[in-house]
Amino acid sequence: MIPTPLSVLVVDDSIIAQKKISALLDELGHTVVGLASNGAEAVTKYIHLMPDLVTMDITMPGTDGIVATQRIVEKYPSALIIMVSSHGQEGMVMAALEAGAKGYVLKPVEKDKLKDMVQKVVDRYVLRS
Repeated sequence: MIPTPLSVLVVDDSIIAQKKISALLDELGHTVVGLASNGAEAVTKYIHLMPDLVTMDITMPGTDGIVATQRIVEKYPSALIIMVSSHGQEGMVMAALEAGAKGYVLKPVEKDKLKDMVQKVVDRYVLRS
């Protein structure tokens, strides 16, 4: 079981995507503690909020999600970051995982897929046996 609620930072340049992901996380019993619309803002908010989990869009203006993930994981190796990717970005997903992301979900984000990925990441990186 996932320890709930997790505190979550939602990063996406689309306000609609931010709202949808936030609503899904809320339905799953988690608490969205912050929103960011680009990678630079994500890094700053991560440092200030220290959330349990980050959902990170890959393609954003300015600093993208891959660079933001690298910057966060360099300072905080135990950061739990789940990438949010559109179909057709497989190469970018691999780059994100190499940068330190712990998993990914495809857009449009579905509640069950998000729940499963959060569970998988928590099981693997938090609840190690």
